[in-house]
Amino acid sequence: MTLARRLLAVGRAAGRRTEAGGVRFVALFLAALVLGLSLGSLVAVHAVYAGKEERRVARTPVVAADGAAGGRGADATAWLVRTDTLDGEREFSVVYVSPLRGDAPLPPGLDRWPEPGEAVLSPELRRAGAGEDIDQRYGRLAGTIGGEGLDEPSEWLAYVRPRDGLSPDRAVGNTSAVAEVVTGFGPSAAGHMVAGWEPGRSGANDKSAWMFQAVVLGLLVLPAVVLLVVAARTGAHTRDRRTALVAALGGRRLDRALIAVGEAGLAAALGAVISAAAVGVAVAHDVRIPHTDYILSSSHLRAYGWTAAVLAPLAAFLIVLATVVFADLAPRRGASGTRPRGTSRSAWLPRLAVLCPLSILLAVYGPGLAPPPVLPMLSSWVGTVGTVLTLPAALATVTALAGNLLTRRARARGLPGTLIAGRRSSTHPGATARLVTGVSVALIVLMQAVAWQGIFGSQATEAQQNSVRMDRGVAAVGVRGAVSASAVAGFLARVPGAEAVLLSSRGGGPEGRYVTTLYGDCSALTALRLPCPARETRVAGFPEESSLADLFRWTSYDKGALQIRRVDTAALTERAASADRDRETSTLALVRPDRQPLSVPALKRLSHEVFPLGAAVEAPGEDDVTPGAANRDQGRWSALFGMVGIAVLAMTAGLSAMAEFLRQGRALAPLSVLTGGLRVFRTSAAWAVLAPLALAGTAGTAVAAALAAPITSSDESHITGGLILSATGVVLAVSVVLWAWASRVAVRQARAWRPSGD
Repeated sequence: MTLARRLLAVGRAAGRRTEAGGVRFVALFLAALVLGLSLGSLVAVHAVYAGKEERRVARTPVVAADGAAGGRGADATAWLVRTDTLDGEREFSVVYVSPLRGDAPLPPGLDRWPEPGEAVLSPELRRAGAGEDIDQRYGRLAGTIGGEGLDEPSEWLAYVRPRDGLSPDRAVGNTSAVAEVVTGFGPSAAGHMVAGWEPGRSGANDKSAWMFQAVVLGLLVLPAVVLLVVAARTGAHTRDRRTALVAALGGRRLDRALIAVGEAGLAAALGAVISAAAVGVAVAHDVRIPHTDYILSSSHLRAYGWTAAVLAPLAAFLIVLATVVFADLAPRRGASGTRPRGTSRSAWLPRLAVLCPLSILLAVYGPGLAPPPVLPMLSSWVGTVGTVLTLPAALATVTALAGNLLTRRARARGLPGTLIAGRRSSTHPGATARLVTGVSVALIVLMQAVAWQGIFGSQATEAQQNSVRMDRGVAAVGVRGAVSASAVAGFLARVPGAEAVLLSSRGGGPEGRYVTTLYGDCSALTALRLPCPARETRVAGFPEESSLADLFRWTSYDKGALQIRRVDTAALTERAASADRDRETSTLALVRPDRQPLSVPALKRLSHEVFPLGAAVEAPGEDDVTPGAANRDQGRWSALFGMVGIAVLAMTAGLSAMAEFLRQGRALAPLSVLTGGLRVFRTSAAWAVLAPLALAGTAGTAVAAALAAPITSSDESHITGGLILSATGVVLAVSVVLWAWASRVAVRQARAWRPSGD
């Protein structure tokens, strides 16, 4: 044990004294930290999906085991699930509930029955819908849903108790749907659970857990592994000589392993402890994840707290130590050879660099020139892969050419720091290629991931763009529940400045086509620039300048002709109230002749004030917009993880370049005497660390965005200027920090050399 402690102490002392010891300490610390957080993230993804499923099961409605007839005497709740939206956002569930008999069971998350005409909302729905006055949309606010009634803290959900109750015997809306009779919730209730009755939309909106795990593996774990490998080999030149000396003195592999552990143990332990503390905070408290606006549930994580906060960091600590030991004990190729190493190993880089612009052109313009359907995709992928393989060589070649220019300029003006940097850049392009590879590849992968994520929601995004161009002075109103003509008339009377018409589609026309009929009084038809017939007429369609043209194209089964039937207001409201009984697909439309926008949130609130179950109010095209919101929200995770991965890889490349620069620091130290100052070190560090990373960040981002352009040609909103600036800014920020650090350490080495030279 005494020998083991001494060997560990030798390792700690050796790590402090090497020129790259501080760099390696930071690299190993960051590797353990990022790896611990990455493994904890994998556990968190599993915990969240498992916790959400458990909550969903716990609130799934239960019906009596002996069926509806046998359950007549049981405690029961009337239950009806519908959906609603905020402007441009994903759908959420609105559950209409009402006690029926006995001690009616309350849904989980409610501690009391709301009074008739009251609603209970989830906290995040209240926050997100504050601008639309969501608190008053469904009636008086009776409180918020407790955490045990939500599948996660971010869920949007509303429970509404209608003013007139809820009857399971009465049809709802223009369908045959009726309220269900629920006798309990979750597996603990007597009866059997009914899949499809549970509230919440996350089951339909969420991607599979394995897809999320794959994103974490690719954008967090993989960069952490790359950082670990680089950290393990940082300063390897000095350690290789030390290992050879220990072996020559008779040291065993175990002795060398203990020295390696002593050198890396403190950094790995510190990174693991901080990652455990960070995960522990998420286990103890809900955490809002930046950029995604998602709240990570601590209650979900607590079930896996030991795994996420203890075992994952411990595994990261052991992985770091094992990697360090393996890197120190692994045999070195050419370590014992006597043949001098060639100096032209990077001669192939200029030849490879020539292929880079050709690959970019193939990826960007090839899909537009190749005949479909297979060749456009093939040319895009071939060009992208070719760019990934050749871009580092192109950047290294550009850097080498710039090094030649720097050398000539430095000789002409007597700039020693620039001369050293220029000679090094032009002589060692292979080192530059290795430096920029991780960053450039990560940028391309990020842009591709964001672009392909956008493909999944491109149809909905196109609908959003179409919706913006449509007439916002039109709104479709779908009344829920059995309502009277007087209620419809009262609703219309409270929408000032708007005309009302009814679009009805019924099957059975010629060749089985739907027949669309427009009902309206003369003032409404005139305002819509339509004829006002004495009774009925047929037209080819709406004039393009008509306010209802967009709505008709969006809702009509038949894109051609329609029948116009003139009716007075009383007949219109009667037909709107009885459309469900006539087996028609009807849309009550409100139109402002002056084309001023109608407020959809205000109409939704008004509908709940007038109708027992409110109404579904939509602007033209809105029903095709909302499905894309889920893909948009999930795409933020790709951008977030991608930015973190780019930062880790930029840090990896910078630390590697910094360690290589500092390895030459002792040889550069006498230059402080020859040049009469320390500026030479800052200049050399700038060209060795800052310039290659800055070039990779700027040029790599531009190339990555260009490669993604064909994918997003119909949807430019995903590769945004903000995303491009953020990716570039992350790399530039890391490069500036590492340049400042490398300059400081090099200057300190030079100052330490000066007394020994006196």
